[in-house]
Amino acid sequence: MNTAQILKNAFDFIFPAPIEAWESFAKFCEMVEFPKGYVRKEAQVSERNFYFIVQGSIGVFLWKENNYVCLDFAFENQFFADYMSLLTGQETPLCTETLEKSTLLRISRENYLKLGQEEMGNILMRVTAESSFINKQKQQTDLLTKTAGQRYLELLSQRPDIAQRVSQQLLASYLGITPQSFSRIRKNIR
Repeated sequence: MNTAQILKNAFDFIFPAPIEAWESFAKFCEMVEFPKGYVRKEAQVSERNFYFIVQGSIGVFLWKENNYVCLDFAFENQFFADYMSLLTGQETPLCTETLEKSTLLRISRENYLKLGQEEMGNILMRVTAESSFINKQKQQTDLLTKTAGQRYLELLSQRPDIAQRVSQQLLASYLGITPQSFSRIRKNIR
């Protein structure tokens, strides 16, 4: 399957753009692979690329009190970057790392900004940014209104294989609980 068709298949449920729009988008991309544990962006560095995950997963981390805290995950068929840094061109305290061997479509910051100047590119970028915003707002709301157990069950309903793909320590960090509390939640769910 070619790059444009991969992108179209992933986003038709959000915005059914014609294949020509994705072909134009794909011209700005290159396929890259990273091993598991590859630090894709260090903390206090500015983001240089925007990615679409073809296969694999990536985590977003923030250093806090002598430890990295997991803020988010991204999996297949999701766009991914330190978006705040990408848009502003500034350094951020966020670090990103591959959680599995990953195949990604990479678009440089310069090409990402060029793409935004094209009519359909602008629409595609806006749709993906809006989708990302909605997901992040839901995540923040859930953090304040649901228990860690409820959030984990919801995560499992969205990604049934997440426990096989992401370590228990990272899942606990993402849920904002200790690994021991996470172990109890998993035991109660079984």
